[in-house]
Amino acid sequence: MPNRLASQASPYLLQHASNPVDWWPWGPEAFAEARRRDVPIFLSIGYSTCYWCHVMERESFEHEGIAGLLNRDFLPVKVDREERPDLDELYMAATVTMTGHGGWPMSVFLEPFTLKPFYCGTYFPAEERPHYGRPSFPQLLDAMRMAWLTQRQGVLDQANQVAQAVAEHLAARHAPVRIGHAQVADALSGLTRSFDQLRGGFGAAPKFPQPANLDFLLDVLDVASEPATADPVRHIIASTLSAMMSGGLFDQVGGGFHRYSVDASWTVPHFEKMLYDNAQLAATYARAARELDDPAFARIASRTIDAMLRDLRDATGLFQSALDAEVDHREGLNYLWTPEQVREALDPDDASFAISLYGLDQPANFQDPHHPPASDDDRTWVLRLADRPERLASAEGVDPDDLLARLDRINASLLAVRDRRKQPHLDDKCIAAWNGLAIKALAQAGAILHRPDAIEAARAAAHAAWTHLVRSDTLHRSVRHGRLGPPGILEDYALLTQGLVAIHRVSGDAEALTRAERVMQWLAARFVDVDGLVHDTEAHASDLFVRATATHDGAVPSGLSSYLHARLDLHDATGSDAHLDECARSLAAHSAAIAHSPLGTINAVSALLRLLVRSEQLPEPLAAAPEPTRTGRRKASDVDPVEVLAAAERVTLTPEQPHASFTLRLQIASGWHIAAANAEHHPLRLSIVNGTGVHVYADYPAPTRTLSVEGVELPVCEGTLDIPVVLERDDTIARQGQPLIALTYQACSEQECLEPAMVELDIAIDV
Repeated sequence: MPNRLASQASPYLLQHASNPVDWWPWGPEAFAEARRRDVPIFLSIGYSTCYWCHVMERESFEHEGIAGLLNRDFLPVKVDREERPDLDELYMAATVTMTGHGGWPMSVFLEPFTLKPFYCGTYFPAEERPHYGRPSFPQLLDAMRMAWLTQRQGVLDQANQVAQAVAEHLAARHAPVRIGHAQVADALSGLTRSFDQLRGGFGAAPKFPQPANLDFLLDVLDVASEPATADPVRHIIASTLSAMMSGGLFDQVGGGFHRYSVDASWTVPHFEKMLYDNAQLAATYARAARELDDPAFARIASRTIDAMLRDLRDATGLFQSALDAEVDHREGLNYLWTPEQVREALDPDDASFAISLYGLDQPANFQDPHHPPASDDDRTWVLRLADRPERLASAEGVDPDDLLARLDRINASLLAVRDRRKQPHLDDKCIAAWNGLAIKALAQAGAILHRPDAIEAARAAAHAAWTHLVRSDTLHRSVRHGRLGPPGILEDYALLTQGLVAIHRVSGDAEALTRAERVMQWLAARFVDVDGLVHDTEAHASDLFVRATATHDGAVPSGLSSYLHARLDLHDATGSDAHLDECARSLAAHSAAIAHSPLGTINAVSALLRLLVRSEQLPEPLAAAPEPTRTGRRKASDVDPVEVLAAAERVTLTPEQPHASFTLRLQIASGWHIAAANAEHHPLRLSIVNGTGVHVYADYPAPTRTLSVEGVELPVCEGTLDIPVVLERDDTIARQGQPLIALTYQACSEQECLEPAMVELDIAIDV
């Protein structure tokens, strides 16, 4: 019998509607039932194209015995992170705080009265696997049940501590600092340091497209007057875009981009296709084609647009969310080829040409770790090019246009064969923010590529968004088959505004600009404080234990940075200085976060650069603030009572050697101390930031002494501390980003306490 999820619109929730787990959708009815039964809430957050979400469903949520434990001792709740990114942001912050890493599916246990988390994790196997270093899911359920029944006060205390840590991370207010060209230079320096000179992109495997980084570099290139700046930036952009379009990250047969590459060479992708990636990359490639005068980039932009229009557009004109990574529980099954399959699809000459060009005459480059090939005959390949098409043509001694024409004909034949295969699942909900990205990309790329069909598709999507997502001056997060999702959050309003302004810019559509200004009015009333602080959610949301103000730019730009760009877009379209003033006011309100991590807030730094270009002098809200004195990444010249030294510069984690260890030394200046690891507030802590797939463990030193402050005992450490550190590779979750080790601490003297600091260690982690 279907559970309560059967009445939901989300494809992800509907996937779980037939589970024996008695799932509830997130909402007041679930909270009331958990409180009535006096049981914790088990919250599972994921999304429909998430590979490990499927694995945990098959192993645990379809298992009658495990479902019985969940139903008896907990109130099980399912959330689609794409419908409720605000919830996902909070509980992901809690998970990272507690475990040092995040990922999906997210598995969180909540105290039912306040909805604060007291235990967090991601994927848990149905059976114990000691080499994973984590309990089985049934063992975890039993431990959580016993903790709730026998250690209730400890559970509540832990929930409060985790919630406080999340609030400090996502909702802390900091005094404004002066930001300007220095932060632009810091962000550029950070990208230059992390650039992979050999294979393009940033950092080691797994490799993500990171369009926000590339767009920032294009912004810098627009204003760089010195070859010493412009030439390296041009090289980074061209190398990265060339590597991505040649590898398996790009769908060579059908066009469009997969979500990320599991290796450093862009060869084997994680096969999900997300609307947000393809929208941003279509615009980035089109812009780079113009700025670098590169027709190969224009071709990739156009093929990405073709894939979006073919695979993701629905009957209303809106764009659907994503294509799954798997078919019949097999990763990438639809996209993989064997030489024999290519020979069956093409005539002999074209088959030989394609096998050579796409590398099928080399050793097989794909292996599913969960389904190894039974024999050599079962080996499969991801199609990729060895180089840019014009270089391949030169090596073959053929005209580049002739090679591309032949390649297009081959791809069309292969796609026709591939279309007859079983297709990956389509998440057909339409998300406002992602459609805003698509509308903007189609308008901008359509103008650059001289594709009126793309501009018309942008206009149709904008009209459909207004028709199907707006009700009574409220923009909704999503729609599916006519059913509206929850009210939108900051990123939905901001990104739709950008899309509407882009349509006006390329077509002169006055109605689009009028609608953009209306959406901005709704945004300002709901999400912006009187001091310019921008929140992700509306005030007084009863189901959020923290009102978040997230600043990190990830695969999708943060709501904050999207809002800043929307204000600048409206200024450019209307000439109204009020939009510049509001942009400067919010930049000042969030300046401490931007100064702390220019690379982590890179899309906001792009907005800062745009503002600086448009203003003859630093706007008053920024000019009036003091210079920042502390940054997240410490330099040797910075004055700091704590010196951090690591006995390693690079560590490598492999399946054969999944652990690495080193010693971290902290030298604390005389007269200063730091909060110990067991301190209640701002404890000494190591964590993994900027990526997943790695855990960090430390043997923290015992407190040197205990201070008594206003009757409260504070354990502290002084002098020189040696901390043994162990890194552990985690292959149970998809790796994202480039993991870095972060050390957090608060330094105090007898006279003052400095702001809590986070130092990213200069230790390269190769996974």
